Amino acid sequence: MKDLATPAQFPLRPPETVMRLRRMGAAFPTRLSFLRTLMRALAADNVQVTRPVWEMDAKGFGHAVYQLRFGGYDYALVAVSNDLPPEARTDRVIASAWDTAYVLYDGVPDVAEIARIVASAPKQEAARFSPRDLVLSRANKSVRLFDHVVSALKAGQQPDAQKLRETGYLMRTTAVYGNGKFGISDRARIADRPGMGGPFMAEMLTVWLIRGFTHDLAEHVGGAPLSRAAKRHLGIGNSTGLGMAPFLVNHPLLLDAWMQVRETAIARVRALPQLDADQIAKIYDLTARAAQHLAEWQVPDPIAAGRIDVLRREWPEFAATLTPEALAAPTPIDHILNDSVRWSVDTQELIAALVLEPFGDLIDGLTDCMATPFQPQIDPAMGCDALTALIASDWDWACDVDYAAKDACAQFWYVSEEKLEPRLGNRHAEPGAEVESPLDIARQVKALATDLPDDPTPVGRFLVAHPAHRGAVRRVQTLARHAYAEIRDNLIAADCLPIDILRCKLAYFGAAKFDPKSDRWTRITLAQGAPLFDELSDADDWWLPVASI
Repeated sequence: MKDLATPAQFPLRPPETVMRLRRMGAAFPTRLSFLRTLMRALAADNVQVTRPVWEMDAKGFGHAVYQLRFGGYDYALVAVSNDLPPEARTDRVIASAWDTAYVLYDGVPDVAEIARIVASAPKQEAARFSPRDLVLSRANKSVRLFDHVVSALKAGQQPDAQKLRETGYLMRTTAVYGNGKFGISDRARIADRPGMGGPFMAEMLTVWLIRGFTHDLAEHVGGAPLSRAAKRHLGIGNSTGLGMAPFLVNHPLLLDAWMQVRETAIARVRALPQLDADQIAKIYDLTARAAQHLAEWQVPDPIAAGRIDVLRREWPEFAATLTPEALAAPTPIDHILNDSVRWSVDTQELIAALVLEPFGDLIDGLTDCMATPFQPQIDPAMGCDALTALIASDWDWACDVDYAAKDACAQFWYVSEEKLEPRLGNRHAEPGAEVESPLDIARQVKALATDLPDDPTPVGRFLVAHPAHRGAVRRVQTLARHAYAEIRDNLIAADCLPIDILRCKLAYFGAAKFDPKSDRWTRITLAQGAPLFDELSDADDWWLPVASI
């Protein structure tokens, strides 16, 4: 009989350590990331991708349709390629035209539906869509690389390997919209379907299909095939800005679920009493791969480049500790992680990602817990004294701050009236603080603590007199039950870097090669090294991919 006992695990890393912005901003993708999870599900279902429609002219303008059956349901990506003037090409949110536009469709679209999408998708926000439309996206070419690849293929050659390594993608998306935006389907419509229940599965499927389309488009215009190694290395780029940053703050139970899964996985591998020869060999292989990945990871941002330089310097030191004796000792993973505190936060988090990789049979099932249908709720019967005790226990990082100090309240979050996207303003130099979004969680909780009586008065009665504290009460009660639900930093402080929030979320997507363009937006690469449409049987060995071209 199969042993259904819960695997042994050591204690989870404490949330007061894990949930700091600096550490969250050092996150790396893992085998638990959404793209990796999706690839395993597609492989398990033996998914076949077909391309029944290819209506492209010689210059690569027109539309295409890709179809697949996954979990018993049909899906189709409708891709539209436009002739975009160079002066109209921008990754900024103010853009109104893009090189390509996409819709992930629920089912098999007929001719009329394809025509509707081809007309609507290039308009993006300016159009309205159908509940059969699951995801809406757009992407711009990486013009220099795309043109180089096409020119090389036309000349009967493969593109220059160094140029492929420097960029790593032919196009980058500037939005991948899901969950009801602009009339597209709500996530609830597909959340119970096999393979689609995890977070952002429809969006990740869209990204993977777009990546395949970019390969096909370059080959079509170039008139010759790309090598399989080149296509495997070419992922899909993405430009992500402040619009994504508040998500983790506004979805504390989802954040807790993601973090709990990763930390539980780490706790399980820490408890392994010993490693077998294959697992040890895998760790050596991955350590070498990570070194090559770091060598290939080049960015112009001085802060990010400095952190990568530290990683490159420290990684050989870490590798030198992985002696045969150390890996053959009892509980070797626990020893590795305990010893990692001697290095920078970035190196610590890279090590934590590495040690998960050889143990899919032990931890992959945890990804079923990544989604949550629940929302934070207020417990009105709790006594104010009990709430005060919770604040004293969990919120010292928030209550020890003087929010009257200029640096402690230097920034404010708001929603752009023009684009309806989150933005960050300078409180002391810009107007708009009167329409501030309530992301100042730490300040709210300190204000609650100031007004809260230390007696058994029910919280519900207190909130009748102080309704402005409802949000803070909900956050405090939620954190008491969900230890990883809160970013434990002041999100309006002068030294708050939104890029750290972005990186944490994007690492869960499966992003790599983070390329910050400021502390507020970044370019990344998704699906680099991922299996091609006909390679899903090789779906699970592309952590921190490196160039093999």
